[in-house]
Amino acid sequence: MRIGILGGTFNPPHLAHLVCAQEAYVHLGLDRVIFVPARIPPHKPVEDEPGPDRRLALCRLAVHGDERFEVSELEIAREGTSYTVDTLQKLNIQAPDNEMFLVVGGDIAAGLPTWRSAERVLSLATLAVAQREGTGHGSIDEALNRVSGGERAQFFPMPTISISSSAVRERVRAHWPIKYIVPDPVADYIRAHGLYGGSHPV
Repeated sequence: MRIGILGGTFNPPHLAHLVCAQEAYVHLGLDRVIFVPARIPPHKPVEDEPGPDRRLALCRLAVHGDERFEVSELEIAREGTSYTVDTLQKLNIQAPDNEMFLVVGGDIAAGLPTWRSAERVLSLATLAVAQREGTGHGSIDEALNRVSGGERAQFFPMPTISISSSAVRERVRAHWPIKYIVPDPVADYIRAHGLYGGSHPV
């Protein structure tokens, strides 16, 4: 099977995450995309952290009912920093016949040389880079050229959707609506649990 791996903090997951997964699924001919929320991301702390288990629950709500997507608790269940190489190695052991595609945004791809065991990452999975319309490869190509296996990277088109998790959290704190920005079950969960400093987001 051709499996896409989409990691992140998902704090919270929003529609741009889902569109990215969908575009990767379509353009790369994937059989499934697995969302992998990080317990402790390696490069920066989780802001406004509601707790790893709640971010996992939010991811499950976000993809519920879509058979193309699933959520893995692999990194949430593993203590310590969530390194991509560890996750890919575990997934490879679980299903060695799967062909894995690591789905990332262009900004993440540009930082590839700084990843832990970057060459091992690219030996386990093909890097699949979401490219927004009108943006060049520039710094991404430079980064890929510095890591063995980078030449196998694939680009797929991604509509420009100016949504970020931090912007969602800011809207919640300001008591602004987040409907149509996150899936309804995600908005309901945020409201029910009073996440991100908002008492009555809609």
